[in-house]
Amino acid sequence: MPVPLYEAKAEFFRMLGHPVRIRVLELLQDGPAPVRDLLTAIEIEPSSLSQQLAILRRSGIVTATRTGSTVVYELTGGDVAELLGAARRVLSVLAAGRQDLLDELRGAEAGR
Repeated sequence: MPVPLYEAKAEFFRMLGHPVRIRVLELLQDGPAPVRDLLTAIEIEPSSLSQQLAILRRSGIVTATRTGSTVVYELTGGDVAELLGAARRVLSVLAAGRQDLLDELRGAEAGR
């Protein structure tokens, strides 16, 4: 029995649901990067990064290429960058909405 699309989407978003994985994807938007550069940018233990990269690789959202002892990761397509951009826009709107509410609440408190 095939998995319903909404369940597949939920699983996809669960896969994205870790700060390190999101940060890796953001870094890879600029192009392929070796693990050492990702480690420098993210500042976590190599084993933790390796675990998160394995999840991204299994999902098919990134690919890894080994050249000698260097492993380079890259996004499999531009849609990931578009998704991250959309998330940024949604969060900006939500944050702006919260700021408006906060300003309104502060104004109401000042008017007492």
